[in-house]
Amino acid sequence: MTAILLAVPVIFLIGSVMWAVRAVNHGKKPRTALMTQIFSCLLVGVVTLAIPMTAHAADAVASSANGLVAIAAGLAVGIAGVGGGIAVGPSAAAAIGACSEDSKNFGKAIIFVALGEGIALYGLLIAILLFTKV
Repeated sequence: MTAILLAVPVIFLIGSVMWAVRAVNHGKKPRTALMTQIFSCLLVGVVTLAIPMTAHAADAVASSANGLVAIAAGLAVGIAGVGGGIAVGPSAAAAIGACSEDSKNFGKAIIFVALGEGIALYGLLIAILLFTKV
């Protein structure tokens, strides 16, 4: 029964992504699709927090704590991944431009790109620390 309850939010998220892509392809504004995605994620978060309340009272506390740790780890990886992507995009483009003008700039340029990628690795490290409960 719990597996079915856990599958419902996943199916909802996949469906909302498919709807958003289709809506943008049919002429809707990307901002509307983004707001729909944010609302869907918030709704799935509320549903995910409510699922442990359907279990037994003794198991609900442990399940809720584990669920919150999973949400925190997911947020750490997700937000750090988005931040890393935002950092790597312009820095990689600038690095390619600098290397095309003078190939001696490659060593310096790759350091700045790697610093941007490090942000995502820090988020992954935090998620691992949360799961191991350090």
